[in-house]
Amino acid sequence: MSLAVAVLAAAPGLPFPLPAGVRLGAQEAIPGYTRAGAERQRAVEASAVARPDPATMERHVRALSAETHVAGTPAQERSRDYVLAELKRMGLATEARGYRVWLPHATGVQLWVYRPRPVASTAPAATLVRKDGGGSAVGGAPGSAGAGGAGGAGVDTVALALAEPPVAGDATSALPQYPTVNGGSAAGDATGEVVYVNYGLIEDYAQLDSMGVSVRGKIAVARYGRSFRGIKAREAEKRGAVALLIYSDPADDGYVRGDVYPEGPLRPAFGVQRGSVVNGQGDPSTPGWPSVDGARRLPLDSMRVPRIPVVPIGYGNAAVLLEGVRGAAVPQPWQGGLAFRYHAGPGPVRARVRVTTDAATGGGFKTVWNTFGTIRGSEQPDELVIVGAHRDGWGPGAGDNVSGTASVLEAARAVMEEARAGRPPKRTLVFATWDAEEWGLVGSSEYVEEDSLRLSRHLVAYLNQDVAASGPNFGGGGSPSLRAVLRDVTRGVPDPSGGGSVYAVWRARAGLPAAGVADSAEPAMGDPGGGSDFAGFYNHLGVPHADWGFGGVGGVYHSQYDSFDWMRRFGDPGFRYHAAAARVNAALLLRLANADVLPYDYVEFARTMRRYLPGVARSAAARRVAAPDVAPLAAAIDRMERSAAAFATTRDAALAAPTPPPPAALAAANTALKQVEKALTRPEGLRTRPWFRTLIYAADEDNGYANVVFPSVSEALRDGDAARAGAEVVDLAGRFDAATRALETATRALAGR
Repeated sequence: MSLAVAVLAAAPGLPFPLPAGVRLGAQEAIPGYTRAGAERQRAVEASAVARPDPATMERHVRALSAETHVAGTPAQERSRDYVLAELKRMGLATEARGYRVWLPHATGVQLWVYRPRPVASTAPAATLVRKDGGGSAVGGAPGSAGAGGAGGAGVDTVALALAEPPVAGDATSALPQYPTVNGGSAAGDATGEVVYVNYGLIEDYAQLDSMGVSVRGKIAVARYGRSFRGIKAREAEKRGAVALLIYSDPADDGYVRGDVYPEGPLRPAFGVQRGSVVNGQGDPSTPGWPSVDGARRLPLDSMRVPRIPVVPIGYGNAAVLLEGVRGAAVPQPWQGGLAFRYHAGPGPVRARVRVTTDAATGGGFKTVWNTFGTIRGSEQPDELVIVGAHRDGWGPGAGDNVSGTASVLEAARAVMEEARAGRPPKRTLVFATWDAEEWGLVGSSEYVEEDSLRLSRHLVAYLNQDVAASGPNFGGGGSPSLRAVLRDVTRGVPDPSGGGSVYAVWRARAGLPAAGVADSAEPAMGDPGGGSDFAGFYNHLGVPHADWGFGGVGGVYHSQYDSFDWMRRFGDPGFRYHAAAARVNAALLLRLANADVLPYDYVEFARTMRRYLPGVARSAAARRVAAPDVAPLAAAIDRMERSAAAFATTRDAALAAPTPPPPAALAAANTALKQVEKALTRPEGLRTRPWFRTLIYAADEDNGYANVVFPSVSEALRDGDAARAGAEVVDLAGRFDAATRALETATRALAGR
């Protein structure tokens, strides 16, 4: 038997059958490993992949989603204690690190609607009579002071109940919940006519301008989707809206898409998507530096936070607001799934929004806690590989992100059991859980800002687990330099569907031929623009990163219904995909930790970069700006690809030789390799966002979710500055040449020169 099969044969209680197509043999080479090392590594990975257990994953998910655990609350501290206790029980060294950050919690939210009579209501009848379900305040009678004096003759006043109501069979839906206020919303009390702004995109406001509709002094109502909610808040505030209401339209994640919870996985009428509306990374009181004791802090009026109330509502309540709105007819693409024709307004429906927060009573600052479990490397303990998942949520958070936390815990157990069996990782592995990700990547950003020097020198890669399992469909992404190793690892992990390896099922779902067929296509992978905890590591420091997970149809994102009950019924019955995510996790960690030469693929990286070049001209044409000459950048990318190919050839030959390179040569090569993507960063960052230092990917400043490639060039084109765009192309080409020099240094080290 091969060593890999022998190890598996000796492993007790293998928790899954080995379907056809799952590779467990040790004959194939592994980039970055000697021949003997590759055989040992296949064996270690196969053994680690066998360890994650669906029942253990279910136990973690049940425990960590037992209550709403918003950052800065006692419930979130209990999640910290659970994770630390589990890691200690496994035998890892543990640490908790706290930061005092600006994190005002909502203490109350009220929403009144004033509608001229008569209005033939098509909204769900329960909207008008449902009592408050806890966590939100309602009140105010027609014409009373509580209703802001906006009632009176001929006007119906409706005080909407905003809390998400309990559903049968889901115990956590009846527990206390966080008020339906977006994280970072300003406190305030605002009244105005209602204006429907579609998704609240910049182009939507341009459309409203062409229709003669303004939101100045009005209450804007936007639907979720197509941009980060913080961008929606920024654009509404910029145009003079006094408040913003954001709702989930049934056309996007409700009954138009399928059965709603609890009968199905989609969002019910009063399901609410909470979430941050702060545009930025980390504590807004310490932008760019860590929130440690004695840190300099900005005053509130200098923080980049919203100045208007921003409140999320369900589509049941949105119907009450929008059904009586008249004014301009909306373009057909603006029509959503509610059972009436949408109009832009303004009015005649009016609304009043009132939000209170604990900032008024001195409670705006709170301590958030990151946790760490460490397995010290046996040969290169100073070199690090970190895997992390955020621990906070807006409700029970079973999918987002208890699933990711459970994957980190179970991968830690798998790797620790390998270490106890005499197969410890060569590099140090860190299993992290981050706090306050939902408030603007706060916990991970503060950690990166505090520990940036050590991480820049010693961090090999950062792996991220955000929504690791909520369905059966695998996807992955991250830096192009780690895509090949992620694909290769998934070849050795069985897919819970029984259709072969995760990789084989991934290819099949992408419509690609089976592996081994003459076809160079690979499943599409996502780019690391921003939006999760990898941002500090990749966008700020330039450390390669990878992420993956299993997704599916759902509509309970950021709601009280993202619960254990939803997960066991719809997201992942049996928790088999949770276990599969942890198997990929453990194998990928070990692959990176044990490599003789770090297995980055800069040939794929360079080829990926070349595919982006035509987009520069298209972007210039779309903005009617003279396109910069990209020839210097194209030539620099070509040079990088040639050097990357030469490095790969030298590496493979050196590691296949009867006498591999000495440790000093390997160390020199790895030191150089860690500088390749850092060479593609700029210390002063982007002109508009200095925190974003990488010049390869960034989140779109005007969208928040969309990725921008070559952001320094793209932002110059967005600003209509052709000269600056040309200068940025030249600057970027120079940085690609610096990356190429790092590759050449690594090649010389392995060649003994």
